Amino acid sequence: MSATQLHQLSGRAVARSWLAKGLVLLVVTLLLGWFYAWASPWAYPRERRAGFAHGLLHGALMPMALPSLVLGKDVEIFAAENSGRFYKLGYIVGINACGLVFFGSAFWRPGRKAAAPSPQPRTVAGGE
Repeated sequence: MSATQLHQLSGRAVARSWLAKGLVLLVVTLLLGWFYAWASPWAYPRERRAGFAHGLLHGALMPMALPSLVLGKDVEIFAAENSGRFYKLGYIVGINACGLVFFGSAFWRPGRKAAAPSPQPRTVAGGE
């Protein structure tokens, strides 16, 4: 096989990989948008003030609102009627927990642990 043929094959593999990633992104975006639309009425109750637990939930759901916001749908990402500081603390913890789960799972590679350098034996030059 010539170098040109190998280059064409690798170009096709790269294109196929990008197409697969794009399709996965599209499916994940649609699923997140659907889940947010389903969970939003339940997660944003109108009859009571939102406290720490609702702040936690709203913070975790907030990144899932992005597809709906990009498509022009006005969705809630923050409860206007909240308890103040504790709601905001819950919101921040929720956002960070969501980021930890998402980015942690995206970058976690089981079985690929960093090899610790082995200590080198020290020798004494002077013989003392």
